Amino acid sequence: MSHSVAAGGHGQPGREAPDFAKFQRGFLILGLLALGACLIGALGSRAQFFHAYLVGYLFWAGIAIGCLGLLMLHHLVGGWWGYVIQRILESGARTLPVAALLFIPLLFGLGHLYQWAQPEAVAANHLLQHKAVYLNVPFFAVRAALYFFLWIGAAQLLSKWSAEQDRTGAPALTRKLQVLSGPGLVFFGLTVTFAAVDWAMSVEPEWFSSIFGGVFLVGQALAALAFAILMVGLLADRRPLAEVLSPARFHDLGNLLLAFVMLWAYFAFSQLLIIWSGNLPEEIHWYLHRMHEPWRSFAFFLIAFHFVVPFLLLLCRFTKQHGRLLLVLAGGLLAMRALDLFWLITPTFHEHGFDVHWMDLLVPVGIGGLWLAAFFWQLRSRPLLPAQDPRFAGALEPGQEAHA
Repeated sequence: MSHSVAAGGHGQPGREAPDFAKFQRGFLILGLLALGACLIGALGSRAQFFHAYLVGYLFWAGIAIGCLGLLMLHHLVGGWWGYVIQRILESGARTLPVAALLFIPLLFGLGHLYQWAQPEAVAANHLLQHKAVYLNVPFFAVRAALYFFLWIGAAQLLSKWSAEQDRTGAPALTRKLQVLSGPGLVFFGLTVTFAAVDWAMSVEPEWFSSIFGGVFLVGQALAALAFAILMVGLLADRRPLAEVLSPARFHDLGNLLLAFVMLWAYFAFSQLLIIWSGNLPEEIHWYLHRMHEPWRSFAFFLIAFHFVVPFLLLLCRFTKQHGRLLLVLAGGLLAMRALDLFWLITPTFHEHGFDVHWMDLLVPVGIGGLWLAAFFWQLRSRPLLPAQDPRFAGALEPGQEAHA
């Protein structure tokens, strides 16, 4: 998407809150049909349904959570990259109540997902008994409720003050957004780390990694940014967004995407290097049953297309300034994030083979349909740009964007 494409086809004059009702209805119907089919499939294999549901949920909820983290980062440091995607990030963060509701089905499948939720497994394993103070069903549910309470509270405050800023343009609101975002990012990092341990790492409770939370957090931010770039492409011909989009804005987003790609690779490789060099049986087992074929080939595929290829492409200025190519790359990274989660979670349930069930494909589609319906419902409720943000005053005035 070049500047001519991004700024062309403005649509109706002054159109700031596009009607995405048809997208909302379409994704809602798709989500309901897909999950309905999977619920029928669950009658024959409850365990397979919950295995697929966990992976799909972590992907879509991770985008919502990542949107909140990027939104706080934008309010804290500013920058044109955040200006063009702020409304997308706010809409994604406001879907967290839906993510909380979609978490509830997992509570009915804990016994199919986690050994520590199986009384007979705990009774036969001394280590699980030792960890039972933390890894138990009631405390697990309380922690999840706390995470969502903090995330939803932060998202609502940021969204509320942003809406007030749209009405008043008061500079004091910018300061409030910054004051919340500073400590908010600290608590965000802590809660995401604990959530990663609870929801993903404890699938294999005998294994532990002190850097796993970092891998998960960066993966969520990368997925959220890739999703935001895709939405920018969808909205590129809508005013007022079309008036500020240019190769320079895509270049900013591409640079940030490159940073997260490198950060993800750094955390993932650091975890492997530390555990492999330590060569401790309780740590290295997690990697060993992911090093057998075909999981090993799956891992090399992720290395190639989650890091090497995006890294090399994003080093090129042409890739970052050519919007259409950047959109394709962002879509590819989203797909790689889904496959990364599949590689992180699924081998636990298939240690001695590789098995892709039809629900592994359809459950994420169902969850995604419901989440995207909620996202477009939120997106259509606000103008596409925070026009009254004093940090970007005059951005929509003729000739201003060219100098931004």
